Amino acid sequence: MIGVIDSDGDRAEGAEGPERAEWHFPAEPGAVRTARARVRKQLDAWGLDEVGDMTVLLVSELVTNSLRHATGPIGVRLVRPVNGSDPLRVEVSDPLPDPPRERSAEPDDEGGRGLQLVACSARRWGTRQGRTGKTVWFEVSLPG
Repeated sequence: MIGVIDSDGDRAEGAEGPERAEWHFPAEPGAVRTARARVRKQLDAWGLDEVGDMTVLLVSELVTNSLRHATGPIGVRLVRPVNGSDPLRVEVSDPLPDPPRERSAEPDDEGGRGLQLVACSARRWGTRQGRTGKTVWFEVSLPG
């Protein structure tokens, strides 16, 4: 994987743990569409299509933010929990070290609502610094 996604609690070889799917995309406009398609396909494969629309929307917002502010590759990771009562974790990483700032958009502003959408829609969200950038993560509650 590219250097933008740093391991955070990865399991030891052979140990039971959550399933993961991850991809990296060049910082190009088509990255948003491709990220949405890959995330939706993986969620469907895991039988998590019920959270597909919201998860894809939030991934789209965060990948768009990375495109606007960073100049390097963008990483996307899904972490499916072993325990069905735990949330799905989604991470979007880029090489820009500066954490995103949530701001209040004016009614006529064309942008500035992405992090507000994540904050209102996700179970939890946050950021962490990596060796070569940052990761913005969010959690989505699973049905059941």
